[in-house]
Amino acid sequence: MLSLEDFRYIVPDKKIAEIYAKARKLYGKHIVHINSTYQGGGVAEILYSLVLLMNDVGIDTGWRILHGSPDFFNITKKFHNALQGADINLTERKKQLYLQVNNHFARFTHIHHDCVIVHDPQPLALIKPYRKRQPWIWRCHIDLTNPHPQLWDFLKGFLLKYDQIVMSSEKYFKEDLPVDQRLMLPAINPLTLKNRELDKKTILKYVKKAGIPTNKPVITQVSRLDPWKDPEGVLDVFNLVKEKVDCRLVFCYNLASDDPEGIQIYNKIYKKAKKLVDKGDVLFVVGNNDILVNSIQRFSKVIIQKSTMEGFCLSVTEALWKGTPVVASNVGGIPAQIEDGKSGFLLEPADANGFADRIIHLLKNPDDAKNLGEKAKDTVTQKFLITRLLSDHLDMLNSIIRN
Repeated sequence: MLSLEDFRYIVPDKKIAEIYAKARKLYGKHIVHINSTYQGGGVAEILYSLVLLMNDVGIDTGWRILHGSPDFFNITKKFHNALQGADINLTERKKQLYLQVNNHFARFTHIHHDCVIVHDPQPLALIKPYRKRQPWIWRCHIDLTNPHPQLWDFLKGFLLKYDQIVMSSEKYFKEDLPVDQRLMLPAINPLTLKNRELDKKTILKYVKKAGIPTNKPVITQVSRLDPWKDPEGVLDVFNLVKEKVDCRLVFCYNLASDDPEGIQIYNKIYKKAKKLVDKGDVLFVVGNNDILVNSIQRFSKVIIQKSTMEGFCLSVTEALWKGTPVVASNVGGIPAQIEDGKSGFLLEPADANGFADRIIHLLKNPDDAKNLGEKAKDTVTQKFLITRLLSDHLDMLNSIIRN
């Protein structure tokens, strides 16, 4: 069972003592987190560790999963994309189905807690059927820089009832939202199977088992197959890199139950990459095994993250923690993690030549890659571990719950 004591030799004792002190003020309080999936994606991974640690330090904390139909998740995926700037035909039917699922879930999920923390758009409207007796917090994990105006107006009607909105970047704060807004950076758990240290033998075992040959350097993107991750652009960058360095590209992807778009994107990218797949230069690997993802991130010479929009991107954090050099887009929460040229490289999403140049440099200069990786791991240790996120949550709860 995960315990705060497990982190004693990763973070200073002073930090652990501070967390216990913050938790004491919340003894006897009941907290609940609500999101739409228990696996696939950063939100579920955060909650798995965070909820265990909150209980471990003495705060009764639950986790509920919103149940919805395929039609509901098709609509909320469109909501997700539109909140990040895509177009949407926001019909009354879409609104009503969205509200219906939230209303039905509210009928058989009784919330008698001292604080409710709702994650992302899917369960956002749960607040509508309830008579509020406690603080509600909306934790937004996506990029709200330029949301679709009509959808934003619709969802803002629910947000006005919330006591606090938590974002992954101050860039997402909304001037037209008269609700307290708070910055909270996501984090990873270094002790999970996905992030713990692995010996070389184990790494090679899992890489080979996944069908990845080990005779050439590997470039990898670890992510959902999502249009915002720009997998087509990653393929274009790889073609430029391959002109200078003989290497392979791995798409290590996962599929989540609340993301019906993944299969469509997979089919599209696989078709575009078919010739390279047949030659063994491009590989698609399902990242449904945490040790496998860990092994691939450690085996790869470079991790690429060519997103066009990002809430934060924990796959970047994971790679930085492992000391693997990262070349990523200068969007969303990624710049909060990488200092360009010192702990990784940042480029504009459309700069395919720039991505290729940085990757080629790292493949040809292993000492530079090593130095970059060492600096990156130090950054994650200082800023992006789950103990810091736990501490931030305790601060938030202490400030919003009436004792």
